[in-house]
Amino acid sequence: MQRSALFLDRDGVINVDRGYVHHPEQFEFTTGIFELARFVVNDLGWGLVVVTNQSGIGRGFFDESAYDRLTRWMCDRFAAENAPITRVYHCPYHPEFGIGSYRRDHPWRKPKPGMILQAAADFDLDLLRSAIIGDSTEDIVAGQAAGIGLRIRIGTSNAATTADRPAMAHEVVTNLAEALTLLRFQFRT
Repeated sequence: MQRSALFLDRDGVINVDRGYVHHPEQFEFTTGIFELARFVVNDLGWGLVVVTNQSGIGRGFFDESAYDRLTRWMCDRFAAENAPITRVYHCPYHPEFGIGSYRRDHPWRKPKPGMILQAAADFDLDLLRSAIIGDSTEDIVAGQAAGIGLRIRIGTSNAATTADRPAMAHEVVTNLAEALTLLRFQFRT
C-alpha cells in the first residue's frame, strides 16, 4: 500500500534562508518546523522528505562533505524532536554557474521533478495524496510536475515569477503555523 509524504524545501522552509548555509552555526530553524514535522510523521503517519537545490556545492562555495555534515546534524535534530526525516535529496548542479562537472542541467534540479519522482520510487509514495511546502515558484512547479496533490507556498504572493512557469500553489501561507493549520484541516485524522 502506498503511503503519503510531506515534501519540504530546505532553505526558506526548514531553516531561515541566509544564502548557501553549510555550517550548523549558520542554521536557524524556521519557527514551527518541528511542530509541523511531528504532526505529519506522528499524527498522519506520513514520510517527511526534503528536496533541496544546493548549487552552493556546484558553485564551489562549499563541498559535499560540508553539506553531508550539516545534513546529518539537521536530521539528528529532527529525530531528537520525534519527527525523523525519511530522506534528504539534494541537487548540487547548476546549468549556468556550476563549476566543472557541476555545470549542467540536471533532472533533479527544481523546477524539474526528479528528486520528488526518485523519492516516490524509493518509498512507493502516493504523490496525489502527498503535499509539498516550498518558498519559491521552482518548488511549486516541481511539485506540480510530479503530480503532488497539495502544493503550499510560503510567501506573500501566488504569482509565478515568469510567464513560462504558470504553476500556482493551491494555498499561500505566511508561515509554518498557517501551513500546519491547513494540513490539519485538509487531512483530518
